[in-house]
Amino acid sequence: MVLEKKIYFASDAHLGAPTIKDARAHEQRLVRWLDSIKDTAREVYLVGDIFDFWFEYKKAVPKGHVRFLGKLCELTDAGIPVHFFTGNHDIWVFDYLPAETGVIVHHKPLITDIDGKKFLIAHGDGLTPYEKSYNRLKSVFTNPFAQWLFRHIHPDFGIWLATFWSRKSREKNQNSDGAVFKGEDKEWLVLWAKEQLEKTHYDYFIFGHRHVVKNLALNNTTRFIYLGDWVKHFSYGEWDGSDFELKFFKE
Repeated sequence: MVLEKKIYFASDAHLGAPTIKDARAHEQRLVRWLDSIKDTAREVYLVGDIFDFWFEYKKAVPKGHVRFLGKLCELTDAGIPVHFFTGNHDIWVFDYLPAETGVIVHHKPLITDIDGKKFLIAHGDGLTPYEKSYNRLKSVFTNPFAQWLFRHIHPDFGIWLATFWSRKSREKNQNSDGAVFKGEDKEWLVLWAKEQLEKTHYDYFIFGHRHVVKNLALNNTTRFIYLGDWVKHFSYGEWDGSDFELKFFKE
């Protein structure tokens, strides 16, 4: 059954990324998309790496993104639930962002029922045993003592360090064709999803992280979705009550 109100999904905007030439135009495009869906949205899921770096110091947050943050407030003030998943780039969301903008923050995968269908929604980082080096790194990033130490680095240096790291990571991924679908037998998240299906049924797996646009049938009843990104593809998912469709924002 097609419903008048829809649910929208997007990921990997990487707002503030050092490799994006026009940061303001980049942010404005995402804001225009959110503005275009506000009248038809019953929920919005932002599935990780919306910011290229985010850290909530005790009295400060990274400057910028004010148009995006204002649009989040507009949506939540209008009663539209906005779900914000932390990714590997914006893992350090604590209490400021939800308190200020009203978003519902998810630090772990969400299993939820939507219109009678079972969804597993996650950014996708650190879920699989295949990412051993990253899983070790994530254990440091999520360690309260390590976070305490980073908070006591001056923000000018801390944010510079994060930006430098982000640039190197992006260059490495580009050189290794990181944003190319490698096939069902080589995609770690696809393999992980199939392992989960051996334990319980899901109708939809929704992931970001890989910057790949893909709607893949895992069996007769389950679909696997890569949402793409807002760096190159400007893609998003739309659930109308019975079907999930990947679309591209065009003005």
